[in-house]
Amino acid sequence: MDSATFGGGCFWCTEAAFKELDGVESVTSGYAGGHVEDPTYEDVCSGETGHAEVIQLEYDPEEIGFDELLEVFFMVHDPTTRDRQGPDVGSQYRSAIYTHDEDQQEVVDAFVDALEAEDVYDDPIVTEIEPLEEFYPAEEYHQDYYEKNPNQAYCAMHAAPKVKKVREKYPEKVTQ
Repeated sequence: MDSATFGGGCFWCTEAAFKELDGVESVTSGYAGGHVEDPTYEDVCSGETGHAEVIQLEYDPEEIGFDELLEVFFMVHDPTTRDRQGPDVGSQYRSAIYTHDEDQQEVVDAFVDALEAEDVYDDPIVTEIEPLEEFYPAEEYHQDYYEKNPNQAYCAMHAAPKVKKVREKYPEKVTQ
């Protein structure tokens, strides 16, 4: 198994989208990129810890490649908006990729360079790309949030469209 750590706004939404994919064995919501040990959700929401809401994936590289995960990551959020995704505003909602090794760093750099060269977005990509120093799992009630609360208004408005987008764009990669 390999790991990947992405921040694309609210972790409820990105967790739900990535759980759809074949080869993704687990998705854990959590926090990364900050300067406080073992932060709580309330700490992170304060904007004082420096953490981003992230998801950490465990995936089988024989079934899904890191580059395919990057495709999905850049499709399900806006990498051109600093410290904001949809209605969520603050540095904890920033676009971020926390790499696990040099190989991931090289793949991410090349991927972003290609997106920019192809003018995929109207605005520059502002995704923070840094080596992962520490990942802290979020509280249990945040895990599998969309799965447990699909009819909650926030989930219906923000997570469900991301799940639908993944199912429509990558039907061959979606767990049936």
